[in-house]
This record gives sequence, structure tokens and C-alpha cells, in this order.
Amino acid sequence: MPYAIVVVPVAPLRATAAHKSEMISQLLWGECVEITEVAAGGWVQIKNQYDEYTGWATAAHLEPIDAILFHAPATYYFPGWINHVTMNGQPMQVPYGCLVKSNNNNSAQWGRIAVNFEDKPVPLVTGQQVDVPALKNAAFQFLNTGYLWGGTAVFGVDCSGFTQNVFKLSRIALRRDAYQQATQGQIVDFLQEARLGDLAFFDNEEGRITHVGILLNDHEIIHSSGKVRIDPIDNQGIINADTGLRTHQLRIIKRYF
Repeated sequence: MPYAIVVVPVAPLRATAAHKSEMISQLLWGECVEITEVAAGGWVQIKNQYDEYTGWATAAHLEPIDAILFHAPATYYFPGWINHVTMNGQPMQVPYGCLVKSNNNNSAQWGRIAVNFEDKPVPLVTGQQVDVPALKNAAFQFLNTGYLWGGTAVFGVDCSGFTQNVFKLSRIALRRDAYQQATQGQIVDFLQEARLGDLAFFDNEEGRITHVGILLNDHEIIHSSGKVRIDPIDNQGIINADTGLRTHQLRIIKRYF
């Protein structure tokens, strides 16, 4: 199948091949995809390399690449909330956490596009040990970002897009949706045993997992609900710090490192 890389800051991924279709996720600059189908109107069906999520993207947001670049590992990420690059000499600003496949932190060649990093990306963590303070710092980069269904960027993010993108900078690969993330990791039996970086999952009245957040300790959680915010949590679930109302019912806690 043909391979491609995202060459716009944020590309919507839609349920069907239409701009009015539901945005089910987003692709960030530098993400690689497989093109599985081509449709009229400049639409392509893609599978995201990172989490195998599928949907429809605009072909103009993608640049064809070879298999070597597609299979190359990400080596750097952008640490600024906004980062400056040029694409064939034209300026662009890309969001926090975009991964970079390059042999250096100055430039890259993506198909026909020469990429230059005006703001330098920094190396991704290496080794098996997770830098817990760095994971917390990544989560705090999203504070007060507005909730956006399907969003994955600091410009707008949903609950599972938030957790996925925080964890990827620590090389912990989470799946895209909350219910999928809940199938990963190891169960933590009690909230009192929770530690920074554990994920808490919440269900609706039908018992379906619909929400996820990152525990800061055994009584606080950072999550995307209305906006990315810090709220108290107890054995029953989340209490909104502003209103005092209970908003989410705790279902399960999982540990990933």
C-alpha cells in the first residue's frame, strides 16, 4: 500500500469522505499513514501507523513517502506549544508533541518536501525507565486546552487523545479511544494504591467506558472534560472542582509502567 506523511499542522480524520462528516480523530504533522483507498474529491482512506486508527483524510494534507521513511523510528519531538518549521522554504507552525523522523534536529527530507526546523526538536526519551516528572510536564502542557471531540492537539483535545499524546512522549503506545486504552496495562485494585501516571477510566449508565484521565496521585486527576483540568477524585469518581458536582463514575484504574 502507498505510504504518506502529514504535512499540515493538524489534519482532521473523518468517518466518511466528506468535509461535513464527523471528525473521529486528528493526524498531527509528521505522522505517517498507509493509504488503503482513494475516493473522488481528493479523499483517501488511511490507517494511522501509530495506533492503526482508520478514517478518511484529505490527500492535500499528505505527502507520499517511501517505505524506508515510513518504517523509520521517530527520533525527536517538538517541545514548544507552537514550533516553527519551513516546508520547501515556506513557514509553518506545528503544535506541541509532534514526532519527527530525522537523522538530525536541523532538517529532514519527506518525499518532495525539504523540511527545516527553525525551532529545534529535542530527542525522544530512550531506555526502559519512564521519566515520571517529564510525563507530568507533558500533561500540564495541555492545561486549559478546550475539549474537542476527535481532537489530539494542544489546540483542542478529547479525553483519550490527551492521554495518548502525553504517553507517546514517554514511548508508551496507547490506542486511540478510551475503551481501547482500558484493555491495556495492569489493573490497580484500589485508588489508594494509585500513583502518578496511572490512568483512571469511567463508564456511563450502560456500563460502557466513555472517559479517561491521568491520575496525579490518589486524590487528583488531570483530564479533558470541557477543557483539560485538574479535579478531585474519590472511590466513586470525579468531582468538578468548580461546581462541586460529581461528573464521572469510576470504573477501573490501569498502570502502564
